[in-house]
Amino acid sequence: MLATEPRIGSRVQRLRRGKRISQADLASALGISASYLNLIEHNRRRITVPLLMKLAGYFGIEPGELVENDESRLVGDMMELFSDELFAENALTNTDIRDLATSNPAVGRAVVRLYDQFKTLREAHRTGAGTLDTDAGYHPSTDAVSDFIQENANHFPTLEAEAERIRRDIDVASDSFEYGLKSYLANVFGLNWRSASLPAGIARRYDAGAHELITAEVLPPESALFVVAHQLGLLAASRQIDELIDAGNLPADAPIVTRNALASYFASALVMPYEPFFVACQETRYDIERVQRRFRTSFEQVCHRMTTLQRPGRSGIPLHLVRTDIAGNISKRFSLSGIHISRHSGACPRWNVYAAFFHPERINVQLSQMPEGQRYFCIAKSITKGGHRHNAPRRHLSIGLGCHISHAHQMVYSDGMNLSDPSQTVPIGVGCRICPRLDCEQRAQPLTDHRFTLNEIDMSESFYAPARRGL
Repeated sequence: MLATEPRIGSRVQRLRRGKRISQADLASALGISASYLNLIEHNRRRITVPLLMKLAGYFGIEPGELVENDESRLVGDMMELFSDELFAENALTNTDIRDLATSNPAVGRAVVRLYDQFKTLREAHRTGAGTLDTDAGYHPSTDAVSDFIQENANHFPTLEAEAERIRRDIDVASDSFEYGLKSYLANVFGLNWRSASLPAGIARRYDAGAHELITAEVLPPESALFVVAHQLGLLAASRQIDELIDAGNLPADAPIVTRNALASYFASALVMPYEPFFVACQETRYDIERVQRRFRTSFEQVCHRMTTLQRPGRSGIPLHLVRTDIAGNISKRFSLSGIHISRHSGACPRWNVYAAFFHPERINVQLSQMPEGQRYFCIAKSITKGGHRHNAPRRHLSIGLGCHISHAHQMVYSDGMNLSDPSQTVPIGVGCRICPRLDCEQRAQPLTDHRFTLNEIDMSESFYAPARRGL
């Protein structure tokens, strides 16, 4: 008997590399040949159910987590880019795009990267820059870093191990994490960490010559600790970060952004050590605010850390995370839940990550359904950053976190909800250009390749949403 979803090769390869074992060692543990495992990892062999169960048991995960559509995000990214008016005359179908993504994902990823470059060049031309100026931000390095994090399932065992080693030394020095961190910086790196007045917009200043690490006195305590832990990551985990970047096949300037992201990952792992944090999530059923208080961290920091719980045998809920501003610009996106988050445009306005701006500081809950029928459990909360000085500007952001509906009962926010009631579900999409929901009153753009006619009798609320009769 064959597993229903044969294309899990990339997932198997990612898990194997995460455990830093060879194909030969994994093949031996599974009782198959290394050549057969190699074919599986390249999606050239279907997997039998007994072998699927062995793989799930070896990696300590549920079989359902292993049988994920590894190309689903790539398919979504490609459908989004091919909805561009540039391809209007090509008459490409969803089947054409899906066939390319599933039969040759390497080519599909190359097409997405090429389009990223084209889109930023086009934007540079429109704004008068003329050429791709990396200093002006005209390079899709952030997308490349998002892809890098996604390919690694936002879990980096070498950084976890280094953070755990250093955290043990810090905890030995003092019962107070803050005091122990100060002692560690002084004893290992000769750095004096102090708080002082810094120019507006500067959170941390590292002065190697003066052996000083200065944090802005206006920072909240949790932010000050995090930026110090981030600097420690750049100093103490530089080798591990370099190795990850070298293996990442990143475009020219993406390593700079990646280094910052990996240092932030280290900081999270140091401030919120894996095992205690995992236990806290289990005990509180992912109650973000309770976990916040336990580790003295921010809402956003806890949400990010929850998405990294992918250690074999001790893995958490496969989550997605998105961060957007009030203009709809998505600055962070990651998905293990299976939901597709827009790559090149804002997400669906029906999604609660946007509605959260209308209910500040309140956690908004939503059952969301994508056009293909998959349902997700989503929570969102708007937060405010900055403004620590009089008249200082503030940034208003919304953080969205969620999972597939099958995991919703594991989160405390689902209590009291009827998860099986279809009337409680909000239909959402990825973006108007590729969303097939023609009856959506919030449609802002026509569906690519959809031919519509002007209805001179009935006028719908949205020009791109056809008027419905009999209502």
